[in-house]
Amino acid sequence: MTCRVWLALPAVLAFAGCHREPSARIVGSGTIEVREIDIAPQSPARVVRVLADEGQSVAAGDTLVVLRQPTTQADIAGGEARANAAAAALKEALAGPRSAEIQRAEAELRQAEAEAGHAERDVERISPLGASGTVSRQSVDAAESEARAAAARRDAAREALRLLREGTRPERLQAARAELASADAALAATQAVAHDLILTAPVAGVVLSRNSEPGEMLTTGQSALTLGESADPFIWVYVSTAHLPLVHKGQAATARLDGFAELPLRGRVIAIRPRAEFTPRVALTEKERADLLFGVKVALSDTMDLLKPGLPATVEILAAGAP
Repeated sequence: MTCRVWLALPAVLAFAGCHREPSARIVGSGTIEVREIDIAPQSPARVVRVLADEGQSVAAGDTLVVLRQPTTQADIAGGEARANAAAAALKEALAGPRSAEIQRAEAELRQAEAEAGHAERDVERISPLGASGTVSRQSVDAAESEARAAAARRDAAREALRLLREGTRPERLQAARAELASADAALAATQAVAHDLILTAPVAGVVLSRNSEPGEMLTTGQSALTLGESADPFIWVYVSTAHLPLVHKGQAATARLDGFAELPLRGRVIAIRPRAEFTPRVALTEKERADLLFGVKVALSDTMDLLKPGLPATVEILAAGAP
């Protein structure tokens, strides 16, 4: 038969056995904790509204804080305008020239061909006259110069028509697509900044502290609210070196709240700290070695929504090998 001695120290396990017999159950006390999450902006902004108060329960996705930057809406409008312009340019490049543009180029080519033909006939007519001395050499040179110019205009009009019929060059299409992608990316970045100005709850939980008020200016990463995740409460208790070998991850545990001793809450060991705590300066003697304690983290299942951060609780761990 064994008996257990309880120590009146918070968050420290107490065990002792009559006649030095090891206790089959490890019992200790601590306070309920939850994972804390700071809700903060990713860029400097001014607080417009704070929609949650301390102690308030929130669901994942609930809006908690609304922020504002003075240039955000103007930046979005400018980004949308640039994206629309780039999209229109790409659409025009993909469509190629209109039929009316091709018809106009064909008419210009016909006119250029007619002018070149007329200039060539003038040269053919005036060259013999120049050779006989009927007209001056200057007149012949002028006719030949006009014929060369008319031929150049004809060739240019022919090349312009050919390019129109081939459509937009691949290099131009690639440049237009790149311009549209750049405009879309810039707009998406601006919209992301605007979206980040509305801070929402990443998980369901309870507001632990309200760290900002409307009108305040927050810097990047400055906490506006601190949220406690209520889905996974836990408690730290401490085990002595003598009993540490009896504790393993995954072991079952039971927690009881003060005032609700008749309602046991199931839990399990999820972590054991690798280093001792509450350690004396020199731990050489057997008594001093017994004072070394290791933190044990116990996750709790709260199906009745009883666990609140800071509530004291007593935890009992069924030691390995216990009946």
